[in-house]
Amino acid sequence: MKPPAFIKRLFARAAKAESKADRHTRRTVSLCHALLSERGEASGAALAREALAAYRMLAGPALTAFFDVLAEEFSPDPQAVGEAADAYRQDPSPAKLIRLQHVVEAPRQELFRRLNLASGGTSALVEMRRRLLHELKAQSHWAGIDADLAHLLGSWFNRGFLSLQRIDWRTPALVLEKLMQYEAVHEIQGWRDLRRRLEYDRRCFAFFHPALPDEPIIFIEVALTKGMSEKVQPLLDPDSPVVNPAGADAAIFYSITNCQEGLRGISFGNFLIKQVAEDLGREFPRLKTFATLSPIPGFRKWLADAAATHAELAELAGGLSGADWFENAGPGAGVRTELMRLCAYYLQHAKHDNEPADAVARFHLGNGARMERLNWLADSSKTGMARSAGLMVNYVYRLKDVERNHEAYANKHVVVASPGLALLARACLLARLKAKRKG
Repeated sequence: MKPPAFIKRLFARAAKAESKADRHTRRTVSLCHALLSERGEASGAALAREALAAYRMLAGPALTAFFDVLAEEFSPDPQAVGEAADAYRQDPSPAKLIRLQHVVEAPRQELFRRLNLASGGTSALVEMRRRLLHELKAQSHWAGIDADLAHLLGSWFNRGFLSLQRIDWRTPALVLEKLMQYEAVHEIQGWRDLRRRLEYDRRCFAFFHPALPDEPIIFIEVALTKGMSEKVQPLLDPDSPVVNPAGADAAIFYSITNCQEGLRGISFGNFLIKQVAEDLGREFPRLKTFATLSPIPGFRKWLADAAATHAELAELAGGLSGADWFENAGPGAGVRTELMRLCAYYLQHAKHDNEPADAVARFHLGNGARMERLNWLADSSKTGMARSAGLMVNYVYRLKDVERNHEAYANKHVVVASPGLALLARACLLARLKAKRKG
């Protein structure tokens, strides 16, 4: 029996679409091979532009097929690597080492270098890595492509190429719009909100790269205050009065946002915070404290998981379900005390591969900060209550201690914390249960 006409038409359309995708992929791959050839070396930027234009047309199955080809056809030759390794083992001379290094490098690295010759090439490669990362978990054989892109982008976006710029109300609107778009910690509620964050008692700084002149790489928002802030809502209130920053003794870093997903894993924050602290210290000599007011995004989830395996925590975790649970959690309340203790324990002792489970803690400790103080109901927003029961933490950057703290964390995974926080962690229910089992 013959299939109905509409089924034939459906299959025909599918075959046509597939062949079109295949053609796009083949053309792009062909241009990439040409770019790596002698022709590519001679034609340079023109051929790179053509290859990038072809790549930008890829989507869906065609894009997947392209990444598959990058993983298969543009990887090192296993036989050549093996022979070069054997030759180096037999004769570890500089010439043999150079040969080994040459054959180990994937040809796609040189491809990416040549694609970067085109106008907009750097931006295209950052975007390529973003698209790659979205599918990397399901396409593990693309890991080599990601490693090569990360290696090259890490070189091209090192501190020496970045310029620090202050963002204020005179900054071009295109960049200001990007700030509103990228802000990931405390959403900017329109132009009025943004303007308050750029007032005289506030500072905003961003790193820029010459290849992406209108694209912030990372930016930091700072409030100049008296004393170390313990609540974020006053800092975010667009109606809060503007004060003279000359009387401030603290710089509070209340939001740090990485803007380019394609640059994930490339460190900028440590350079940014240190330089901003140094620049502000010169501008305002009275500043004595450089600290963050940071979210603790994983605390509620960790607490729920801990309650599932420790019956002693079930009642406490369950008591956080009501919208007004905190109204009866005053300074003397047991729930407040235990939550503060558990959060201190989570920040200092909950681990993932020997590092703190909390991503924000990893970031600041890795930059050399000290975990200083927990703040009760510091973020009363819906997001803050859902993620961390409203708790926030201050990380303090003492410039004379930053390098020592960084080395302790990097080499020995030491969580540098204040005595007060360490005491809180030791007093929490989980710590007591563990001590009881050991005893």
